[in-house]
Amino acid sequence: MNIILAQPRGFCAGVVRAIDIVERALAIYTHPIYVLHEIVHNRYVVEDLKKRGAVFVETLDKVPLNAVCIFSAHGVATTVVDNAKQRQLQIIDATCPLVTKVHTQAQRYAQQGFEVIIIGHAGHPEVEGTRGSVEGVVHVLCRPQEVKALEVKNPERVAYVTQTTLSIDDTHEVIELLTQRFPQIQGPAISDICYATQNRQNAVRTLASEINVLLVVGAYNSSNSNRLREVGTQTGVNSYLIENADDLKQKWFSNNPIMGITAGASTPEILVEEVLQRLRGFGVENVKTMPGKAEKTTFSIPANLLK
Repeated sequence: MNIILAQPRGFCAGVVRAIDIVERALAIYTHPIYVLHEIVHNRYVVEDLKKRGAVFVETLDKVPLNAVCIFSAHGVATTVVDNAKQRQLQIIDATCPLVTKVHTQAQRYAQQGFEVIIIGHAGHPEVEGTRGSVEGVVHVLCRPQEVKALEVKNPERVAYVTQTTLSIDDTHEVIELLTQRFPQIQGPAISDICYATQNRQNAVRTLASEINVLLVVGAYNSSNSNRLREVGTQTGVNSYLIENADDLKQKWFSNNPIMGITAGASTPEILVEEVLQRLRGFGVENVKTMPGKAEKTTFSIPANLLK
């Protein structure tokens, strides 16, 4: 069997920043560091940070008064920020700057009197954080049929933003339908959609013409990892989402296929390496990396962690 590695794959700049923030906080502060929700959607990353001393909680009432609390890369609602301040927590915000940008866009639309639509998956932490950052009516949808059923107060005062872990391709049909229903709808430029999500999906589409099986290394609750698997399936390639090497099934490789491997934006490269090591036992002969777009984006961390 032969393997082709997708490029780019794995960590994006927002994930690198979020993990760096937790690691620096653990090094600077002597008392426990609390993190609200999974810092990123990857169990390996979360468990590694737990071993180093980070305490992960789902609600702020689990964080002691005056403690250090880090908000995850997915962002939080305004009420969460207010609650943290009331508890006099030392807040460190690890929200991805691209998510913060979406919050700002949605807030600006609401302040201008627009009814805001979030194109994304209801219940996802990022979407709930964006919804909770906006005052006024907010709609969440992601399917064409939901656009058709949508009811708004004023069809001439509607605006949309998108979940960053979607992509141009994910949102294209929905945006087109929204524009047909509401010709004066406002929304961000295409360039505002997360670069990392789009780059990884483009790489899978390019890779698909050369492979028979696609493995996506990523968490089951990772939106962008699930979408990578879906993109592979849409191209006609047998595609599987795995969290680690233990999820591999030898029957997937019974015909000695050419395999492609990619990884979600919150997946560390060490998990890809472990998968490759396991696959060598299944008869892998050659591993190569496809040509791909180099990502040079970086995000700065909070000034108080630069000590």
